[in-house]
Amino acid sequence: MSTYEIAIIGGGPGGYVAAIRAAKLGKKVAIVESKQLGGTCLNRGCIPSKTLLRHAEIIEQIEKAKDWGIETGPITLSLDKMLARKDQVIDKLRSGIDYLMNQGNIDVYSGLGEVQENGHIQIQSGADQTTISASKIIVATGSSPVPPPIPGMDSARYFTSDTIFDIAKIPESIVIIGGGIIGVEFACIFASLKVQVTIVEMGDRIIPSEDAEASKLLAKTLKKKGVRILNSTKVTELKQHETGQYVQIESAKGKTETLDTEDILVCVGRKPNLQAISQLNLAMNGPFVKVDERMQTSQTNVYAVGDLIGGWQLAHAASAEGLVAASNAAGVPESIQGKIIPRCVYTSPEVASVGLSEAEALARGLNVKVVKTDLAPNGKALAMGETEGFVKLIADKKHGEIIGVTMVGSHVTEMISEPTAFMHLEGTVEELVSMVHAHPTISEALYEAAGSWLGMGVHS
Repeated sequence: MSTYEIAIIGGGPGGYVAAIRAAKLGKKVAIVESKQLGGTCLNRGCIPSKTLLRHAEIIEQIEKAKDWGIETGPITLSLDKMLARKDQVIDKLRSGIDYLMNQGNIDVYSGLGEVQENGHIQIQSGADQTTISASKIIVATGSSPVPPPIPGMDSARYFTSDTIFDIAKIPESIVIIGGGIIGVEFACIFASLKVQVTIVEMGDRIIPSEDAEASKLLAKTLKKKGVRILNSTKVTELKQHETGQYVQIESAKGKTETLDTEDILVCVGRKPNLQAISQLNLAMNGPFVKVDERMQTSQTNVYAVGDLIGGWQLAHAASAEGLVAASNAAGVPESIQGKIIPRCVYTSPEVASVGLSEAEALARGLNVKVVKTDLAPNGKALAMGETEGFVKLIADKKHGEIIGVTMVGSHVTEMISEPTAFMHLEGTVEELVSMVHAHPTISEALYEAAGSWLGMGVHS
């Protein structure tokens, strides 16, 4: 039986970065992955969806360019070629992770890992079983989509965010159950492919975890793309017919309707994958594994990260947690406390945020000032033809410390790192406005918001 100082179960963004960090700290490391390295993010989530969202962006830009004097013939779409490019991107990144594992002398085991009470890890791969042991174990097994308890779901033909990339052809219509981040991103993809898209959301607005004004603006632009959004609406039953399916819905006011659709995409949540630790009596936080600021569980030699512990359930959050867990497992103290996690929605326009939203700050009774600057007068946004959006800055009135930023617009997911850095360094609005921002850039809108907050805005 092979023995390691640190073993990681799960090769996603939380697990594989933990393995690399542990190896660089001089530890003998193994990683166990039941499917492909990279996890859901690389193989069935972030990367494939963002690749297709890039395709959607190009399609929209080609159509928009007609008004700029750049005309082409009719656009033809090949789903096979789009999915092939998606696979090329995934394969390239998978190869990169394989290289990093080899470079770090990290032993990779393919199979389903399960931690035993004695600290051993049994790895099942088909009919073969291998057992390894490790002094410290990091569990990063992620999560899986949760089908909602809707009548007819058992016999329905539906996709989840894990299976949607197996779609064989561009459908005429699709009903997306769930208007969260995953749901609205796929709505953008399918709308660009000229699919009749309907979002059914039980809450009173889409992306309910984000700023209300951001949600409102995104809903407005999605409707312009032809997406139908049904808020405060639940699915009551799914039924089959020869060419598609019926989705029966009911609004909060009791109004019922039957949607006739070719395909259904279910995006209503995920559950943590707990099989790897089913034999351990770990303390739980609801459905999630309970950890401390060092990512340590109630069993001192076991750490947990990523979707397994809840929280934001974002790939970059899992990576940050994985690095903290690996450092502590290797004997180098580190805490997740104080880590500032930005959030991104890759729709068109994009939504990016960090820290507290306006509603959260007010709900906590904080003494804050909130300023919003629109992108409409921004020179770069005008030149790009991407003027829908805004920057909202939330800062403490007493010291001017930035406690939250929400951005909506083109490429704001790239820009959110700037306010994240300021918040990481406990920066103030005055320090932000003292910076010189390049012109013309969309990031100037952040500078304008800071200037406006101080009553010294140039263009606002």
